[in-house]
Amino acid sequence: MRNKITKILENALNVSMRKGQLPEVSLPYIEVEAPANPDHGDYAANAALILASQAKQNPRKIAQIIQENISDPENIIEKTQIAGPGFVNFFLKDALWHEALKNIDEQNEKYGSIDQGGGKKVQVEFVSANPTGPLHIGHARGAVVGDVIANLLMSAGYRISKEYYINDAGNQMNNLGKSVLLRYRELTGEKIEFPETCYRGDYIKEISGEILSREGDKYLKSNEEETIRYFTSIAGQEILEEIKIDLRDFGVTFDEYFSEKELYKNDGVTRLLDKLQKQGFIYSDGETLWFKTTDFGDEKDRVVIRKNGEPTYFAADIAYHLNKFSRGFEMIIDIWGADHHGYMPRMWAGIQALGYDKNALKIILVQLVNLLRGGVPAAMSTRSGEFVTLREVLDEVGKDAARYNFLMRRSDSHLDFDLELAKKQSSENPVYYVQYAHARICSILKMAQDRGVDPPVYADIDPALLDLPEEKKLIKLLVRYPETIFGAARSLEPHRVTFYLNELAGVFHSYYNKNKVISEDQRLTAARLFLVKAIRIVLQNALKILGVSAPEKM
Repeated sequence: MRNKITKILENALNVSMRKGQLPEVSLPYIEVEAPANPDHGDYAANAALILASQAKQNPRKIAQIIQENISDPENIIEKTQIAGPGFVNFFLKDALWHEALKNIDEQNEKYGSIDQGGGKKVQVEFVSANPTGPLHIGHARGAVVGDVIANLLMSAGYRISKEYYINDAGNQMNNLGKSVLLRYRELTGEKIEFPETCYRGDYIKEISGEILSREGDKYLKSNEEETIRYFTSIAGQEILEEIKIDLRDFGVTFDEYFSEKELYKNDGVTRLLDKLQKQGFIYSDGETLWFKTTDFGDEKDRVVIRKNGEPTYFAADIAYHLNKFSRGFEMIIDIWGADHHGYMPRMWAGIQALGYDKNALKIILVQLVNLLRGGVPAAMSTRSGEFVTLREVLDEVGKDAARYNFLMRRSDSHLDFDLELAKKQSSENPVYYVQYAHARICSILKMAQDRGVDPPVYADIDPALLDLPEEKKLIKLLVRYPETIFGAARSLEPHRVTFYLNELAGVFHSYYNKNKVISEDQRLTAARLFLVKAIRIVLQNALKILGVSAPEKM
């Protein structure tokens, strides 16, 4: 529906320019939105306000010119009006909304799928936590954000690959092996002082205990460097397998697990840096190699090779992103923790030096989660072991509540996750409220069948009977579902789907509490059953995007 209005606007603007009523201007992306106040129409456009500076005219005057040149070949517009500083409001005919119900029923599980991406190949890389400890709730939020962004883009017609980058080549892995060795020695009776750089969680003791039980104390006398390397390998593999299990139980799977070690094979990172140095993007100050990121807008140049000859994370990340592009991805999406905000400009500089457009790399920042338990925030620290893990949250509230709650705010906003609220079976708990709407509709449809009323088809109903304000609001909400998917996919904002579901469930419950769906009036019953069937389709499709189940009974 919004696309139809957009095309009508674009046509009106082009006609206005051909007539000379408006100067020739470049048409921006036209925002067509559903107004918060239904008195302002079904859709409102801000094109006049956007064009005012280019056209050097008053936006209300531009709005009047647009309004005069609107043509409606499909006869969908009831009326238009100019409001505020220059908004053009559109009121659509009721028959159009009724026809949309038929479209929902016909498309069923495909309703909401759009061809926005045109098969464009996109990679979404997320979580990518070091295999040095279990996933905590900060990782969990990034996991569900990345997973749902991938789902959104698939629904919008993109070809998606989900990837986990295994940071298994840095000093943190050596520290992991050293931590396991120290616990191993401690378990054999040796008194140990733990360095600050080591990991102290109970999982380290468990891994050390398994090694001791399986292989005895032979590593007490072995070469320490070789032992640390061996313990690093064992611990890294075991922790990564646990991470995969936790993610799978969280509903998150990956198409690819990419090891950082792959980048260093055949001196890959060194050869890339040499090439960039010859191209003038990297320079030496005698001891250190620097990347000229300031040439691309960064606040200062960045080190790629340290004084000791070791490459930085940035050097590896340049190589990694080149590897991504070389695999044919046209757009790359990275999901990072908010503490990486300052890292963004150097990565954009890196891909531009490689010859790619800055806009080919999208970076989504995910803010911290404040997990509340009895009103007291839980401490998190991957070294001390005093963090709250994803597994603990899953065991306490379940996959559905965990995923939904992590999506209750914009990813770049702090999130308070109340465990007690997430377990409540009441309207206070958003995921329960939405799932209950779906289960309630399933119950209504079953009740109708038990009474001998078959699920109605559009040809047998009179949609004009759905004339209550709440019914009209519900229909318009259903029609806006594909628009929600379009907007969420374009902006990479999965919380929009959650907000949409909260509103749809709220309007439905309010409607159902006031009105009977099944009554003595057979024609009205058929129309209302068709409406709730359409609501069920949309609830199910939207919950699938979020990776949350749509139960038939609760």
